[in-house]
Amino acid sequence: MKFLHDLLEKQKPMFEKGGKLEKLYYVFEAGETFMFTPPEVTKAKGVQVRDAVDLKRVMMTVVIALLPAIVFGLWNVGYQHHISTGEASSVGEQFWIGIQLALPIIIVSYAAGGIVEAAFAVFRSHPITEGFLVTGILIPLVLPATIPLWQVALASAFAVLIAKEVFGGVGMNILNVALTARAFLYFAYPAAISGDSVWTYLGDAATVDGYTGATFLGLAVEAQKAGQPVADFVANSVLWASSSQDVATNSFLGLIPGSIGETSALMCLVGAIVLIWTKVADYRIILSGVVGALAMGFILNIFAGDHTYLAMPAYYHLIVGGFAFGIVFMATDPVSASQTSTGKWIYGALIGVMTVIIRVLNPAYPEGIMLAILLGNVLAPLIDHYVVSANKKRRLKRATV
Repeated sequence: MKFLHDLLEKQKPMFEKGGKLEKLYYVFEAGETFMFTPPEVTKAKGVQVRDAVDLKRVMMTVVIALLPAIVFGLWNVGYQHHISTGEASSVGEQFWIGIQLALPIIIVSYAAGGIVEAAFAVFRSHPITEGFLVTGILIPLVLPATIPLWQVALASAFAVLIAKEVFGGVGMNILNVALTARAFLYFAYPAAISGDSVWTYLGDAATVDGYTGATFLGLAVEAQKAGQPVADFVANSVLWASSSQDVATNSFLGLIPGSIGETSALMCLVGAIVLIWTKVADYRIILSGVVGALAMGFILNIFAGDHTYLAMPAYYHLIVGGFAFGIVFMATDPVSASQTSTGKWIYGALIGVMTVIIRVLNPAYPEGIMLAILLGNVLAPLIDHYVVSANKKRRLKRATV
């Protein structure tokens, strides 16, 4: 490694001021600091604020928290493939299928978004931060394994450009970048990201008779049309009937079709523990989101009547679809979320309530967490504004007493 470091140091003058490649200095710096510790140290005398937490460590903590969902997602992609074809397979074979499908998506996501980041760093002459280290992996995790690679590239570039760079870069965006990429694909190319056929990798193999690759929420909409209870309808599908576990257990463990990283609520729970323990994510957002979703689910259950989707047990909303992944890894984004303590409670509860409302009352969007979080992102500054204004009014009243 010393040889590589010495080699980079010899090339460094070319990228510094006055060098032939001066405009590419921040691109060079990003590569060097990614591999080696920066040489800069504090030289000023006097008291200094010292903290081990910086952007790089925060981003690496999020990546570590994502690892359980990533590993499980790779395996589940292969597992769903072999269920759909009825083929017997080993864990290794299932992982291999998942790697074959997911790894190109991850590479394309990092490449396309990284190019946009590097271009803006050159044109604006500002450093490349570690923010895209997380965004580049979150984008593939919220997409199905069969998404066309050109759509991944287009969505990644669009999200980094429109949701991030036009607002000033890292720390300035008002929308979650990864969810912006998914929203772009959802509305621009809905056939490739929603429906039945996209959730299962088949290749040249044929599915078993009666198999459907629809997600739980897709089946819930079908149950509503058929006038059947959701849990019973889902349990009678070939996918669920082939499992020894019940619907709720399968959903919690993640043994269901869905986007690469979102299916397992258990793995998301492990990630939540890591993020809360390291104080990278705020428990207020996660807890209030869960309470909001449960409360809205219970309210809809009261008015269910013969409406089968309204009668779906409220806790199902926590373990199906992308709710767990979204509330843990997306809603807690420290840039696009509310910043005040009270505002975080309101922000999280709003996301939980809106997720259930969109899912149940608008069957055109069976997965409501994406739109709920983006709505929360837009309203977060307004929430904080009113929270701060209320605090000021209370303090002024105390000051005049």
